[in-house]
Amino acid sequence: MPEPFAPTLDNHLAVPLIAGFQAQYPDVAVRYEDLLSGEVSARVIHETDTGQPTADFIFSAAMDLQLKLANDGYGQPVAVAAAQGWPAWAKWQDTAFALTFEPAVLVYHKPSFPDGPPQSRLELLEWLARAPADMTGRIGTYDVERSAVGYLFLARDAEHFPDVWTMLQAMGRAGLQTYPTSQDIIDRVADGRLVLGYNILGSYAAGQARRAPDLGMVLLRDYTVVVSRVALVPRGAASPDLGRAFLAYLMSAQGQGLLSEKLRLPSVSLEVSGAGSGAAMQAALGDQLRPVAVSPGVLVYLDQAKRRRLLRLWREALAIE
Repeated sequence: MPEPFAPTLDNHLAVPLIAGFQAQYPDVAVRYEDLLSGEVSARVIHETDTGQPTADFIFSAAMDLQLKLANDGYGQPVAVAAAQGWPAWAKWQDTAFALTFEPAVLVYHKPSFPDGPPQSRLELLEWLARAPADMTGRIGTYDVERSAVGYLFLARDAEHFPDVWTMLQAMGRAGLQTYPTSQDIIDRVADGRLVLGYNILGSYAAGQARRAPDLGMVLLRDYTVVVSRVALVPRGAASPDLGRAFLAYLMSAQGQGLLSEKLRLPSVSLEVSGAGSGAAMQAALGDQLRPVAVSPGVLVYLDQAKRRRLLRLWREALAIE
Protein backbone atom coordinates (compact mmCIF):
# COMPACT_ATOMS: atom_id res chain seq x y z
CA MET A 1 0.00 0.00 0.00
CA PRO A 2 1.41 3.43 -0.87
CA GLU A 3 2.23 6.31 1.37
CA PRO A 4 1.20 9.28 -0.82
CA PHE A 5 3.63 12.03 0.09
CA ALA A 6 6.00 13.50 2.67
CA PRO A 7 7.16 16.95 1.49
CA THR A 8 9.79 19.70 1.79
CA LEU A 9 12.76 17.38 2.03
CA ASP A 10 14.88 17.16 -1.11
CA ASN A 11 14.54 13.86 -2.97
CA HIS A 12 18.14 12.78 -2.41
CA LEU A 13 17.73 13.28 1.35
CA ALA A 14 14.46 11.37 1.44
CA VAL A 15 15.92 8.25 -0.17
CA PRO A 16 17.83 6.96 2.92
CA LEU A 17 14.80 7.55 5.16
CA ILE A 18 12.51 5.62 2.84
CA ALA A 19 15.08 2.83 2.49
CA GLY A 20 15.39 2.55 6.28
CA PHE A 21 11.62 2.40 6.68
CA GLN A 22 11.24 -0.20 3.94
CA ALA A 23 13.91 -2.35 5.57
CA GLN A 24 11.41 -2.75 8.43
CA TYR A 25 8.34 -2.87 6.16
CA PRO A 26 9.56 -4.57 2.97
CA ASP A 27 6.03 -5.10 1.63
CA VAL A 28 5.14 -1.37 1.72
CA ALA A 29 5.58 0.74 -1.41
CA VAL A 30 6.26 4.43 -0.79
CA ARG A 31 5.33 7.24 -3.15
CA TYR A 32 7.21 10.38 -2.18
CA GLU A 33 6.26 13.80 -3.51
CA ASP A 34 8.54 16.81 -2.92
CA LEU A 35 6.15 19.77 -2.70
CA LEU A 36 6.39 23.36 -1.52
CA SER A 37 5.10 23.96 2.01
CA GLY A 38 2.06 25.89 0.86
CA GLU A 39 1.19 23.19 -1.66
CA VAL A 40 1.29 20.54 1.05
CA SER A 41 -1.11 22.43 3.29
CA ALA A 42 -3.50 23.33 0.47
CA ARG A 43 -3.57 19.77 -0.81
CA VAL A 44 -4.33 18.20 2.57
CA ILE A 45 -7.12 20.71 3.19
CA HIS A 46 -8.65 20.29 -0.27
CA GLU A 47 -8.52 16.50 -0.29
CA THR A 48 -9.86 16.20 3.25
CA ASP A 49 -12.66 18.71 2.72
CA THR A 50 -13.77 17.03 -0.50
CA GLY A 51 -13.74 13.54 1.00
CA GLN A 52 -10.72 12.30 -0.94
CA PRO A 53 -8.00 10.24 0.73
CA THR A 54 -4.93 12.33 1.38
CA ALA A 55 -1.34 11.70 2.47
CA ASP A 56 -0.60 9.14 5.15
CA PHE A 57 2.24 11.33 6.49
CA ILE A 58 3.43 14.89 5.93
CA PHE A 59 6.73 16.47 6.92
CA SER A 60 7.44 20.18 6.48
CA ALA A 61 9.72 22.96 7.66
CA ALA A 62 6.80 25.43 7.55
CA MET A 63 6.06 25.11 11.26
CA ASP A 64 3.22 27.65 11.16
CA LEU A 65 1.37 25.87 8.34
CA GLN A 66 1.83 22.46 9.95
CA LEU A 67 0.50 23.71 13.29
CA LYS A 68 -2.44 25.37 11.57
CA LEU A 69 -3.34 22.03 10.02
CA ALA A 70 -3.11 20.37 13.44
CA ASN A 71 -4.98 23.16 15.23
CA ASP A 72 -7.75 23.19 12.61
CA GLY A 73 -8.36 19.47 12.97
CA TYR A 74 -6.59 18.21 9.84
CA GLY A 75 -4.18 16.07 11.87
CA GLN A 76 -5.00 13.10 14.06
CA PRO A 77 -3.57 12.15 17.47
CA VAL A 78 -1.22 9.19 17.26
CA ALA A 79 0.25 6.86 19.84
CA VAL A 80 4.00 6.59 19.29
CA ALA A 81 6.16 5.03 21.98
CA ALA A 82 9.00 7.54 21.50
CA ALA A 83 6.63 10.46 22.16
CA GLN A 84 6.78 9.72 25.91
CA GLY A 85 10.39 10.92 26.01
CA TRP A 86 10.01 13.75 23.50
CA PRO A 87 10.89 17.28 24.74
CA ALA A 88 7.78 19.22 25.77
CA TRP A 89 8.54 22.06 23.31
CA ALA A 90 8.76 19.59 20.40
CA LYS A 91 5.22 18.14 20.39
CA TRP A 92 1.62 19.30 20.54
CA GLN A 93 -1.31 17.17 21.72
CA ASP A 94 0.19 13.96 20.31
CA THR A 95 -0.62 15.33 16.85
CA ALA A 96 2.33 17.45 15.65
CA PHE A 97 5.94 16.50 16.33
CA ALA A 98 9.26 18.24 15.69
CA LEU A 99 11.69 15.78 14.12
CA THR A 100 14.74 18.00 13.51
CA PHE A 101 16.63 20.74 15.36
CA GLU A 102 17.97 23.18 12.77
CA PRO A 103 19.70 26.43 13.77
CA ALA A 104 19.89 29.62 11.71
CA VAL A 105 23.55 30.40 11.09
CA LEU A 106 25.84 33.00 9.59
CA VAL A 107 27.70 31.51 6.62
CA TYR A 108 30.90 33.18 5.45
CA HIS A 109 33.60 32.98 2.81
CA LYS A 110 36.69 31.98 4.78
CA PRO A 111 39.32 33.70 2.58
CA SER A 112 37.46 37.01 3.04
CA PHE A 113 37.77 36.81 6.85
CA PRO A 114 41.38 35.94 7.72
CA ASP A 115 40.76 37.12 11.31
CA GLY A 116 37.43 35.32 11.57
CA PRO A 117 33.85 36.44 10.93
CA PRO A 118 31.51 38.37 13.27
CA GLN A 119 30.40 36.24 16.21
CA SER A 120 27.29 38.19 17.22
CA ARG A 121 24.81 40.60 15.69
CA LEU A 122 26.50 43.55 17.39
CA GLU A 123 29.83 42.46 15.89
CA LEU A 124 28.08 42.15 12.54
CA LEU A 125 26.82 45.74 12.90
CA GLU A 126 30.38 46.87 13.68
CA TRP A 127 31.73 44.99 10.66
CA LEU A 128 29.07 46.55 8.40
CA ALA A 129 30.08 50.02 9.59
CA ARG A 130 33.68 49.52 8.46
CA ALA A 131 33.34 46.98 5.64
CA PRO A 132 35.66 47.78 2.71
CA ALA A 133 34.20 48.90 -0.59
CA ASP A 134 34.90 45.57 -2.28
CA MET A 135 32.38 43.94 0.07
CA THR A 136 29.49 46.04 -1.27
CA GLY A 137 26.79 43.89 -2.82
CA ARG A 138 28.29 40.71 -1.37
CA ILE A 139 25.98 40.02 1.60
CA GLY A 140 22.97 37.75 1.18
CA THR A 141 19.88 36.66 3.06
CA TYR A 142 16.44 35.28 2.29
CA ASP A 143 13.87 37.19 0.33
CA VAL A 144 11.37 37.09 3.18
CA GLU A 145 8.48 37.84 0.84
CA ARG A 146 9.14 34.54 -0.97
CA SER A 147 10.76 32.34 1.69
CA ALA A 148 8.60 30.99 4.52
CA VAL A 149 11.60 30.07 6.69
CA GLY A 150 13.20 33.46 5.94
CA TYR A 151 10.06 35.22 7.12
CA LEU A 152 9.98 33.09 10.29
CA PHE A 153 13.61 33.98 11.05
CA LEU A 154 12.86 37.69 10.52
CA ALA A 155 9.87 37.50 12.85
CA ARG A 156 11.96 35.83 15.55
CA ASP A 157 14.72 38.43 15.11
CA ALA A 158 12.13 41.16 15.63
CA GLU A 159 11.23 39.51 18.96
CA HIS A 160 14.78 38.84 20.19
CA PHE A 161 16.90 41.69 18.79
CA PRO A 162 15.73 45.31 19.26
CA ASP A 163 18.28 46.58 16.71
CA VAL A 164 17.19 44.25 13.91
CA TRP A 165 15.95 47.12 11.72
CA THR A 166 19.16 49.09 12.27
CA MET A 167 21.12 46.01 11.23
CA LEU A 168 18.99 45.55 8.11
CA GLN A 169 19.42 49.23 7.21
CA ALA A 170 23.19 48.74 7.46
CA MET A 171 22.93 45.62 5.29
CA GLY A 172 20.87 47.58 2.79
CA ARG A 173 23.52 50.30 2.57
CA ALA A 174 26.07 47.53 1.98
CA GLY A 175 24.07 46.28 -1.03
CA LEU A 176 22.23 43.35 0.54
CA GLN A 177 21.21 40.68 -2.00
CA THR A 178 18.11 38.56 -1.33
CA TYR A 179 17.33 35.05 -2.54
CA PRO A 180 14.42 32.60 -2.16
CA THR A 181 16.40 29.59 -0.90
CA SER A 182 19.30 28.65 1.37
CA GLN A 183 21.07 26.95 -1.50
CA ASP A 184 21.13 30.12 -3.60
CA ILE A 185 23.05 31.86 -0.82
CA ILE A 186 25.28 28.97 0.25
CA ASP A 187 26.50 28.39 -3.32
CA ARG A 188 27.43 32.05 -3.71
CA VAL A 189 29.25 32.23 -0.38
CA ALA A 190 31.13 29.01 -1.11
CA ASP A 191 32.62 30.41 -4.33
CA GLY A 192 33.15 33.97 -3.06
CA ARG A 193 30.47 35.82 -5.00
CA LEU A 194 29.06 36.63 -1.55
CA VAL A 195 31.14 36.99 1.59
CA LEU A 196 28.32 36.59 4.14
CA GLY A 197 24.93 34.92 4.30
CA TYR A 198 22.69 35.84 7.23
CA ASN A 199 20.07 33.59 8.89
CA ILE A 200 20.75 30.53 6.75
CA LEU A 201 19.51 27.03 7.64
CA GLY A 202 22.51 25.44 9.32
CA SER A 203 21.55 21.91 8.28
CA TYR A 204 22.08 22.77 4.60
CA ALA A 205 25.19 24.84 5.29
CA ALA A 206 26.85 22.13 7.39
CA GLY A 207 26.46 19.52 4.69
CA GLN A 208 27.97 21.72 2.01
CA ALA A 209 30.76 23.02 4.28
CA ARG A 210 32.16 19.48 4.40
CA ARG A 211 32.66 19.60 0.64
CA ALA A 212 33.50 23.30 0.16
CA PRO A 213 36.73 24.28 1.96
CA ASP A 214 36.06 28.03 1.67
CA LEU A 215 32.62 27.85 3.30
CA GLY A 216 32.37 28.49 7.04
CA MET A 217 29.44 28.85 9.42
CA VAL A 218 28.85 30.44 12.83
CA LEU A 219 26.06 30.07 15.38
CA LEU A 220 25.86 33.68 16.55
CA ARG A 221 26.51 33.75 20.26
CA ASP A 222 23.94 36.39 21.29
CA TYR A 223 21.18 33.97 20.29
CA THR A 224 20.50 31.34 17.66
CA VAL A 225 16.98 30.66 16.45
CA VAL A 226 16.25 26.96 15.91
CA VAL A 227 13.46 25.70 13.66
CA SER A 228 12.19 22.17 13.09
CA ARG A 229 10.59 20.08 10.40
CA VAL A 230 7.22 19.15 11.82
CA ALA A 231 5.40 15.91 11.06
CA LEU A 232 1.82 14.80 11.40
CA VAL A 233 -0.56 12.09 10.20
CA PRO A 234 -3.49 13.78 8.43
CA ARG A 235 -7.04 13.06 9.60
CA GLY A 236 -7.95 12.10 6.04
CA ALA A 237 -4.96 9.78 5.51
CA ALA A 238 -5.62 6.96 3.07
CA SER A 239 -3.73 4.50 5.31
CA PRO A 240 -3.24 6.11 8.74
CA ASP A 241 -1.65 2.94 10.10
CA LEU A 242 1.20 3.39 7.62
CA GLY A 243 1.45 7.08 8.50
CA ARG A 244 1.79 6.16 12.17
CA ALA A 245 4.40 3.53 11.31
CA PHE A 246 6.47 6.03 9.31
CA LEU A 247 6.25 8.61 12.10
CA ALA A 248 7.25 5.99 14.68
CA TYR A 249 10.26 5.07 12.53
CA LEU A 250 11.41 8.70 12.21
CA MET A 251 11.01 9.22 15.98
CA SER A 252 12.88 6.02 16.85
CA ALA A 253 16.55 6.05 17.81
CA GLN A 254 17.33 4.49 14.42
CA GLY A 255 15.37 7.07 12.43
CA GLN A 256 16.67 10.00 14.45
CA GLY A 257 20.21 8.69 14.17
CA LEU A 258 19.83 8.48 10.40
CA LEU A 259 18.54 12.05 10.23
CA SER A 260 21.42 13.31 12.34
CA GLU A 261 24.35 11.24 11.11
CA LYS A 262 23.62 10.55 7.45
CA LEU A 263 21.37 13.43 6.42
CA ARG A 264 23.05 16.04 8.70
CA LEU A 265 19.64 17.14 9.98
CA PRO A 266 20.18 17.46 13.76
CA SER A 267 17.82 15.20 15.69
CA VAL A 268 15.38 16.08 18.47
CA SER A 269 15.48 12.76 20.33
CA LEU A 270 17.50 12.82 23.53
CA GLU A 271 18.48 9.20 22.80
CA VAL A 272 20.72 10.44 19.98
CA SER A 273 23.77 12.22 21.37
CA GLY A 274 26.30 12.35 18.52
CA ALA A 275 28.13 15.53 17.57
CA GLY A 276 25.46 16.54 15.05
CA SER A 277 22.48 16.01 17.34
CA GLY A 278 20.24 18.58 18.96
CA ALA A 279 21.14 17.16 22.37
CA ALA A 280 24.84 17.81 21.73
CA MET A 281 24.14 21.37 20.58
CA GLN A 282 22.01 22.06 23.63
CA ALA A 283 24.65 20.66 25.96
CA ALA A 284 27.31 22.89 24.37
CA LEU A 285 25.33 26.10 23.81
CA GLY A 286 22.49 26.08 26.36
CA ASP A 287 20.39 29.24 26.44
CA GLN A 288 22.07 30.59 23.30
CA LEU A 289 19.67 28.33 21.38
CA ARG A 290 16.09 29.56 20.98
CA PRO A 291 13.98 26.73 19.52
CA VAL A 292 10.60 27.63 18.06
CA ALA A 293 8.09 25.62 20.07
CA VAL A 294 5.66 23.27 18.34
CA SER A 295 2.50 24.96 19.57
CA PRO A 296 -0.34 27.11 18.25
CA GLY A 297 1.81 30.08 19.28
CA VAL A 298 3.49 29.89 15.87
CA LEU A 299 0.16 30.74 14.24
CA VAL A 300 0.86 34.39 15.05
CA TYR A 301 3.24 34.32 12.08
CA LEU A 302 0.28 33.65 9.79
CA ASP A 303 -1.55 36.76 11.02
CA GLN A 304 -1.86 38.93 7.93
CA ALA A 305 -1.75 42.23 9.82
CA LYS A 306 1.50 41.19 11.53
CA ARG A 307 2.90 40.00 8.22
CA ARG A 308 2.05 43.26 6.47
CA ARG A 309 3.71 45.24 9.26
CA LEU A 310 6.90 43.15 9.24
CA LEU A 311 7.16 43.30 5.46
CA ARG A 312 6.59 47.07 5.52
CA LEU A 313 9.42 47.48 8.06
CA TRP A 314 11.59 45.14 5.95
CA ARG A 315 11.03 47.19 2.81
CA GLU A 316 11.62 50.45 4.66
CA ALA A 317 14.87 49.17 6.18
CA LEU A 318 16.16 48.05 2.79
CA ALA A 319 14.72 51.07 0.95
CA ILE A 320 12.67 48.82 -1.32
CA GLU A 321 10.05 50.73 -3.29
